[in-house]
Amino acid sequence: MKKLFAVCLLACLAVGANAQDKKNSTSKEAPTFTTVKANPITSIKDQNRSGTCWAYSTLSFLESEILKNTGKTYNLCEMFIANKDYMDRAVLTVRMHGDSQFSQGGSFSDVVTIMKEHGICPEEAMPAPGTLTGDSLANFDEFFGVMEPYVAAISKSKAKKISQQWRKGLQGIIDAYLGECPEKFVYEGKEYTPKTFAESLGINLDDYVSITSFTHHPFYTQFAIEVQDNWRWKPSYNVPMDEMMRIIDNAINEGYTIAWGGDVTEDGFTRKGLGMAYDVKKARSMAGTDADRWFKLSATEKRSKLDSLGVDAPEIVPTQEMRQEAFDNWETTDDHGMHLYGIAKDKNGKQFYMVKNSWGEYGDYKGTWYMSKNFVAYKTMNFMVNKNAIPKDIRKKLGI
Repeated sequence: MKKLFAVCLLACLAVGANAQDKKNSTSKEAPTFTTVKANPITSIKDQNRSGTCWAYSTLSFLESEILKNTGKTYNLCEMFIANKDYMDRAVLTVRMHGDSQFSQGGSFSDVVTIMKEHGICPEEAMPAPGTLTGDSLANFDEFFGVMEPYVAAISKSKAKKISQQWRKGLQGIIDAYLGECPEKFVYEGKEYTPKTFAESLGINLDDYVSITSFTHHPFYTQFAIEVQDNWRWKPSYNVPMDEMMRIIDNAINEGYTIAWGGDVTEDGFTRKGLGMAYDVKKARSMAGTDADRWFKLSATEKRSKLDSLGVDAPEIVPTQEMRQEAFDNWETTDDHGMHLYGIAKDKNGKQFYMVKNSWGEYGDYKGTWYMSKNFVAYKTMNFMVNKNAIPKDIRKKLGI
């Protein structure tokens, strides 16, 4: 499987952290966009060398939900979520005798589950990411280098009976690298527990649903998307592709944002800030390269020629069948999670979604990606949205 060390069902296995050159890539030739509709977002963060895009994208989404509902800006703590979630995932892995994947990735539903069960805290209530190991940003290389063999040793143990002391040991490792989750803290002069703080944020965590679109399950039903990082097996509502896109457009136009998870391994997802569903055959011709020459080019040279076309690159027109085939043949994978918050148009009037990434102020647009509607239709794994942002006729079909 074309699985990167990033996630995003939602797994995001640090595409942004491990695969990114953090140099400023701003280009004078970068395509320009005109904003059609942009909903408020909070500041751009950097997940750095950690597979936590699922936490960053979901909390960014929820911060926008809070901002929409209350007008207040919060900086919620990703490492609180990761601390609780990795313990939960380790417990399941041990219960499954190692037959459940233990990794850095996760899903949008992980964040909502943790907030319901444990609450949340502001960023300043825990050590800043990376500081406990002398770094300025999160770096999970050593952390998981210690934690993965620990969990594997317990889950694959040949013992007839294991004690539960392993949980205390693992919690010690997690706390040493991420910081201890506070039992109480003071925020803006008031004392909270993580649960009372979550309750004070002005959102209803039961309002959030996951949407997907595949044909191996009936439409207008729910199913758990079959990817490793959906390890809690939380279900998504399944709708036809055109209705999936209607939900996205309606949400944005009604002032909502979306936590988006999908495949960013395609050539059309550039490291400078574009996401396009390249029609490679047509693009090859536009790049002045015939078939014989094209196949002699390196992967880097091919990408460079495609990227040089910018928004003028031809795109495929995705179909429901193409989405399913790409999922079944491993072309579409659950690589990364981001925060979709607006719509813009290019010089030709073509519409793109505005997407907040968690790679810091990287790329031509300082942390925002512009993904074409064709790319989103083709490469979306699933997304989380407020159920009230779904058109009424689709909500009726889904029974929500």
